[in-house]
Amino acid sequence: MSETTVPTIPPSKIDVAGDAWILHFPRFGEEGTHFHTYGLLTPYFKGLAEGKLMGTRCVNPGCPVGKGDGELWLPPRADCPDCHRPMVWRAIEDPKGYVYAYTHVVRGGTGLEIPCPYYQIDVKMEGVCTILKSYLMGSGPVRIGDKVRARFRTGAEATHTCLDLYWEPA
Repeated sequence: MSETTVPTIPPSKIDVAGDAWILHFPRFGEEGTHFHTYGLLTPYFKGLAEGKLMGTRCVNPGCPVGKGDGELWLPPRADCPDCHRPMVWRAIEDPKGYVYAYTHVVRGGTGLEIPCPYYQIDVKMEGVCTILKSYLMGSGPVRIGDKVRARFRTGAEATHTCLDLYWEPA
């Protein structure tokens, strides 16, 4: 794979309803705008645009699994999958991990914003009970176990989507 650059994607327009973001995706011209709300997961996307990776964990002492000290989930969950109580937000300091699995995408489908070819990667992070899917910037080839670190599109470069998080070789 040749050197990959962060894709140039225009930021989405954002409306705010209470604490939730509502994004406008004009994928097929103004008449084809898709409206999507992040609802209770808005802190995750706000965090990405600010250069922070946010996860959630259950602190309910009555939870049958976490018992008040639940594991960190990323991507985040609004409610605990075990006790169905609201999760709490926590920033992940200096997010790093390793490539758990990958796919080399040579030709993407309609609407794909990332220039091909690129590596779609699953990242396993210490202290996080889930595996996060994202994409890798840099040159290949990639191997399972390669160490990676998170990078973010922030400020005017932020798209306000999951594409604001990407990974580089560590």
